[in-house]
Formats: sequence, C-alpha cells, structure tokens
Amino acid sequence: MTVARTICLGFLAVIAIGTILLMMPFSTSSGTWNNFIVALFTSTSAVCVTGLSVVDPGTYFSFWGQLFIALLAQVGGLGYMTTTTFLILLIGRKFDMRQKIAIQQALDRPGMSGSSQVIRSIIATTLIFEITGVFLLLLAFVPEYGWKNGLWLAIFHSINAWNNAGFSLFKDNLIGYQSSFLVVFTITTLIIFGGIGYQVILEMYLWLRDRILRKTSCQIFSLDFKVATSTTIILLILGTIAFFCIEVRNPATFGSLNFYDQILVAWFQSVTPRTAGFNTIDISKMTTASLFITIALMFIGASPGGTGGGMKTTTLRVLTSCTKAILQGKEEVLLYERKIAISLILKAVGVLVGSVTTLILATTLISLTDPTLDFIQILFEVVSAFATVGLSTGITGTVSIAAKLILIITMYVGRVGVLLLMSAILGDPRPTRIHYPEENLLVG
Repeated sequence: MTVARTICLGFLAVIAIGTILLMMPFSTSSGTWNNFIVALFTSTSAVCVTGLSVVDPGTYFSFWGQLFIALLAQVGGLGYMTTTTFLILLIGRKFDMRQKIAIQQALDRPGMSGSSQVIRSIIATTLIFEITGVFLLLLAFVPEYGWKNGLWLAIFHSINAWNNAGFSLFKDNLIGYQSSFLVVFTITTLIIFGGIGYQVILEMYLWLRDRILRKTSCQIFSLDFKVATSTTIILLILGTIAFFCIEVRNPATFGSLNFYDQILVAWFQSVTPRTAGFNTIDISKMTTASLFITIALMFIGASPGGTGGGMKTTTLRVLTSCTKAILQGKEEVLLYERKIAISLILKAVGVLVGSVTTLILATTLISLTDPTLDFIQILFEVVSAFATVGLSTGITGTVSIAAKLILIITMYVGRVGVLLLMSAILGDPRPTRIHYPEENLLVG
C-alpha cells in the first residue's frame, strides 16, 4: 500500500470510529441512539477540523459526545500520521522507513531525518498553546458558569481554536463574547498560531532564544517562515480593514456596536475565515460583499504544516509571484531573492486547479439537490467545507441528505488534500525519462 493511501485510509478509519462513538446513546443528551447522518457529518467535520454542524453541539450531545468531538478534532488537527507516530513513541517502539516517509509526506517536510524529534516538538507545542488557552479562557468562563462547566468550556474551546476546528458549545457560537477582549484575543491567537505551521513557530522560538541569550549567530529565517508570516499578516490587516469598511453601516452586524467593539469584531472576522469557524456576528446577516471576501479568505486558508486547511498561503504567494514574473518579463519566479523550483510551481498550479474543480463540482451538485437555496449560500457552504473552515450562513442543518453527503466528501477531500488524494487513487507519480520537443501555444 502506498503512503498516500495509508494516510487517506487512516483518516477514513478515524472518521468511522468517531461515527460509531457519536451514534452511541451515551453520546447524546437525550440518551437515545444518534442519527447516522448526524453522527457521520459531525465525526467528519471534527476529524477534518471543519466545525460545520447539522445540530447544536452544546445541547444535542452529552458530555461524552462533546468529549469525543474534542478528541476527534485533536486527532484531526495533529494529523493521522502524527498521532499514530506519537503513540508508537509512547510505547517505546521504533518506526520503519515507510512510517518515516509517511511522516515526511504528511508534514510536507523536505527530509526524513529527525522525525521523532519533530513529532515530540509538535506535541509539546500543541500542549503548551492549548493549556495556556485554557487558563486564559478560565478567567472569562468560570465567573459566569462556575468551575466545573467553566473548565470544560475553556478546554473544549481551546482545543477547537488551536486545531482550527470551530465547534462551540454556545448556541450563538461566540457572539455573546464579541466585546470581550480576553476571549477574542485568546481565540484569535490560538487560531493564528495553530494555522501558521509548527515549523514557523519553531523558528520563531529559536530566534527569540538566540536574542535572549545574545548569541552572535542568530537564527536565520527560512523562506517558508518569511512567506507564511508575511502573507498571514497582510491578509489579516487587509481583512480587518475590508470588513470594517463594508459592515460598519450594517446595523445587523457592526452598525449597532461602538467603535471599540467594531474593531474587535472586524479583527475576529478577519482571523476566523483562516479555517477556524468561530464567529462573533451572525454570518447570515452580513452583506454579499463581506460574504464574498470571507469566501476568498476561506479559500486561501492557513499555512502548510498547521492545523488549518484551504489552498494555503504559500500556494497563493507562488502563484502571485508567477504572475509578477510574467508581467515583468522574467523567466524565473523569485521570492525574497530565492528562485522557486519548477516542481513547486507545478504543484501550486495543481493545487489551484484541483481545488477549483472540487468547488465547482460540489457547488453544482448541491445546486441540483437543493435548488431553492441561494447560490451565494451554497458557494459559501462548499468553500467552508473544502477549506475546513466551519463558517455557515445557517443552512447546514436544513440541506437535504444528499447535500450533507456531498459536504462530507468535500470536507474529507479538503482535509487530506487534492494532490494526496489523487496520489492515493492513481498511485505515486513516477518521473519519466522521455522528453518531447517544445512548441509555442497562444495563452491569455
């Protein structure tokens, strides 16, 4: 079995286990057997760290059901191979070459050396951020809900924020905390660092350590770090400005808030489309322009190596750099004075074409199964599912069973990745030694 098939089947296995657990009577607040479609949809959404839900998790599921959702989101955020490898390390076993290759492919690493150290650092980073998030959220939830409920709310939301899952136990998601700087700061910080990638966090830590210790040779940032951080910062700033300017006159979202709360809400709304799924305003009441900007941000998504989905920030930068090179008449694609390999450019184009094809196909099918829905609502839901975001205009629970199944498949494709899924189906690509003559073709 190929590595790609191992990873894809691994996610399917976790989804299947989650579905069985969520179907059990002890997983529902009513104490009865759960509906299969509800269990399958919720399990897929959790493992694919999406956050779309056909029911209200806070009232529909019991504590055990909510715990299963949090655990599934944790496994989905870390990744099937990372979780499996960590369990192998816990019992003291060594993993073979196939597992090393699987880790390399799952984490998109250039080499196989130091795989066990990478897994340990990923787990440690996850625990540090999630535990810190729990302590900060306790300050907001305990005074209102008491220690028992407040602690569980803090744990659940910290796990979902770090893993960019977006499940919330509140009926209105986080709308009730849109004015709370503590909640907004904690959730958005977890979302950003969870989605920016473990390699970026590690480089940031090494740079800070060298600065504090005043070492003469400080950490040199990689191209991945520069692209991921700069693109993330630009998108966050532009998103905040765009949402503020567009929604400031909308009384259903920003208009009734004071200036301070408007800035907080605009910032949160700029962060959450980066595949997080939380919301502090009613998405269904946003203007069409804001919905379209949200769709664009969801499609771009987070960064490679993180817990988020989407096309990825690095793919966006490679494609925009290609466009810049063409406009300047250059034959090389450059990023921060570094040449981008043709193989990476072809991979970026493949990701874009595969992603757009998936979105067109899913949107078309749901338009056929649910013709009464508005196109913008369908497109929003499909992009949210594919980019593993979890934001919704409120139609998730009302769509037909066929549409739910389409969304389930879309979430799965978005989580494992278009190229990885195609490799699993078609087999690992094999380079060819046959070269054909060049010929010009009219383009554009």
